[in-house]
Amino acid sequence: MRDYKVVVLGTGGVGKSSITVQFVQGVYVESYDPTIEDSYRKQIEIDGRACDLEILDTAGVAQFVAMRELYIKSGKGFLLVYSVTDENSLKELLELRELVLRIKDSTNVPMVLVGNKCDLEDDRVLSIEDGVKVSQDWGLVPFYETSAMYKTNVEEAFIDVVRQIMRKEAVTNAEKKQQKELQKQKELELKQQQNQSQSSGQSNDHTLRNESDTIINARLNQSLNDPSKTVTKSRCCTIM
Repeated sequence: MRDYKVVVLGTGGVGKSSITVQFVQGVYVESYDPTIEDSYRKQIEIDGRACDLEILDTAGVAQFVAMRELYIKSGKGFLLVYSVTDENSLKELLELRELVLRIKDSTNVPMVLVGNKCDLEDDRVLSIEDGVKVSQDWGLVPFYETSAMYKTNVEEAFIDVVRQIMRKEAVTNAEKKQQKELQKQKELELKQQQNQSQSSGQSNDHTLRNESDTIINARLNQSLNDPSKTVTKSRCCTIM
């Protein structure tokens, strides 16, 4: 079973805790209690794979910014939540996304844009098109309008971000495997080159020895056949 850490981000009062509790426990929390930080776990099967989700419901107030940055560093995927009844909540979300990209030092971060409280039609100030435009501006980030009360698109939003994490891990693992294979191939080629170099050196040594022996033999034969260089035995005469 693989572990996946999902971080829920957004300004205060947008319903981050409500959609998280609805997803994990199947319960709607109506009262608003400002969250400092809550952690939830849920086991779920996604595309035939057993997953253990750790979901961090973060604070939406400014004094906990330092804590929020720590959660972003450890998170693998992110739900960025705004309320369709609060225009400022979407504007603040733009800054939050930039913070995520900066901390993760990547533009390829598993992420879902969530417009919550879509059941409050009478209080709505942001249309579906507003969310779609932001999604397009962010490079077609998946976008869902949700209702924590009626559980509309809540599970779909969480599953989507986990699928993104899975795909990113699969790509990363494939790249690592390819790099290992390339490294092995380079090492093999280097070893072959070294063996060829050693073989070439031994062949050259053998050739040089043969050539040296040939030259010595030729000079010896030449010396034996040259009368001027033939050594004659001297005859001694004794006078009595």
